[in-house]
Amino acid sequence: MTRADLIATIASRFPTLTVKDTDIAVKEILDAIVRSLAQGDRVEIRGFGSFRLNYHPARNSRNPRTGVAVPVPAKYVPHFTAGKELRKRVQASVKNAPLQQAA
Repeated sequence: MTRADLIATIASRFPTLTVKDTDIAVKEILDAIVRSLAQGDRVEIRGFGSFRLNYHPARNSRNPRTGVAVPVPAKYVPHFTAGKELRKRVQASVKNAPLQQAA
C-alpha cells in the first residue's frame, strides 16, 4: 500500500472528509512520527506497533567490487516493531491465504 492508496482508502471510508483533508491528516501524522524520531523519542501506536531508533556504531566495510576498505560512520536508523494485535491479524490472514514465494 502506498501513501496515495492509504489516503484514498481513508477518504472512501469517511465520506465527510475530502481527499485533500485526508491528505493533510496523513501528512501531519507521518510528520509527527518523523519529528519525534528525529528528537530521539520512541513512538508507540497501540494495536499497530512502535518506532524507535537503533544505533549502528562506526565500522570498516569493504567495497564488494574493488575490495578496498571503506569507513562507515556511526548512524541511527529507524526501526519498527509490530504490535501484538497487528501480528495476530497478519498471522490469521496468512493462514487463510498462503503467501507467494519470493523470486
